[in-house]
Amino acid sequence: MKTHVAVLLAVVFALSPLVAVAADKPVTDVKELAGTWQGWTTLGSADERATMTIKADGSYEAATRVGTKTVGQFYLENGTLRYRSSRSTGSARLSEDKGKTFLTVVPEGTTYETGTTEYARVK
Repeated sequence: MKTHVAVLLAVVFALSPLVAVAADKPVTDVKELAGTWQGWTTLGSADERATMTIKADGSYEAATRVGTKTVGQFYLENGTLRYRSSRSTGSARLSEDKGKTFLTVVPEGTTYETGTTEYARVK
């Protein structure tokens, strides 16, 4: 039994460098978000490709390929990254994985028209 546990632990430690987990990045100023982001958003029952451009003041515009537009504002509230848009309000999280930066936007009380969106920084 001890041998099986030791072998299992050895395998876990050997494989752990191969498993990358996105690490959250604290945001201290919305200026850190400025740039162009691309990702997927939920609209109704379909996922749509979306592009979002964030300005240094945290204001943003996002649009899908089918023409749905959203405008909003990212802001910090008690150290938490939040947003308010023409479609929803909620929280957001910045993370890094394998050299890429991601922004995950999570609306409060998701509806048929809104869902979690994950963007990757383009520039």
